[in-house]
Amino acid sequence: MTVTLADVAARAQVSPATVSRVLNGNYPVAAPTRERVLRAVDELDYVLNGPASALAAATSDLVGILVNDIADPFFGITASAIQAEIGGAGGRAGGERLAVVCNTGGSPERELKYLTLLQRQRAAAVVLTGGAVVDAPHAAAVAAKLRKLGETGTRVVLCGRPPVPDTGAVALTFDNRGGARAATGHLLGLGHRRLGCVAGPPERTTTRHRLAGHRAALAAAGVEEDPRWTVYGRFDRRSGYEGASELLRRDPSLTAVVAANDSVAVGVCAAVRDLGLRIPEDVSVTGFDDLPFSLDVVPGLTTVRIPLAEAGARAGRIAMGREEAPAGGVGEIGGELVVRGSTGAPRAS
Repeated sequence: MTVTLADVAARAQVSPATVSRVLNGNYPVAAPTRERVLRAVDELDYVLNGPASALAAATSDLVGILVNDIADPFFGITASAIQAEIGGAGGRAGGERLAVVCNTGGSPERELKYLTLLQRQRAAAVVLTGGAVVDAPHAAAVAAKLRKLGETGTRVVLCGRPPVPDTGAVALTFDNRGGARAATGHLLGLGHRRLGCVAGPPERTTTRHRLAGHRAALAAAGVEEDPRWTVYGRFDRRSGYEGASELLRRDPSLTAVVAANDSVAVGVCAAVRDLGLRIPEDVSVTGFDDLPFSLDVVPGLTTVRIPLAEAGARAGRIAMGREEAPAGGVGEIGGELVVRGSTGAPRAS
């Protein structure tokens, strides 16, 4: 059954005119009333003007790009590449699209709020970037939002994010497991057997997949992992510094540290130097993603290259309908190990 404006008004206990004012934003409404109306909209899953109008308006010029942290180069590069593909062919009124970058700050609640707002605006497309939160209720809520977006004509693309079945969303996944396994395998091949790991947030799929690849490489080499050798943090430099400091305090005999990403790896390198140790003579360090600064740090950072710009551009083209989705709606983008000066054979014991 189609939800109407009157249904929302009844649920919020206000007049239909008040609901219209809240949704159109063309008249001041008291904050408590506004929140009550928006809560009713969410509870009833109301789409402005109903499904038929939503379908007709699905070619609007608005495209939403959701990122976890726009200050993180990973997301900046990805979002920039997506946005570059949004203008031009396929847009109305001169071929231009309005790209809105939504910075969730890693908040699951904010992610859902942005999806709701984009649904209300009948966005032409939505691209979600980066890892997902491993939480069953949140995953179910996101899946419901993606299904509703698809039903009203919005193209949904997941870039660097696991697929969400039965939603119609196209997923371009990154081979985080394989990349991490290659990085750790490289260190093992150099002779390292005592490897610390500064992982990302434990609730993120990116963290879990990269950590799984790391552990798979250890297991394949017959190296038993010490629980003291893994710490968790954010995907930033500070977490790398604090994590490496803690790891080397716990076990000063570690000869290598695997970092969650390149930003974390920079922090790891700083901590190693502040402890009076050399890279790679005393401690080898690896990163992940191959962000632009990885080539310029000293020594250059051994890392796993993910083609972020290419992946973002492809996601943008699929979102705009200018490139076909991969077979089955899921495509995997592989990583490539790039060996530089931050890794070497372990110090003699």
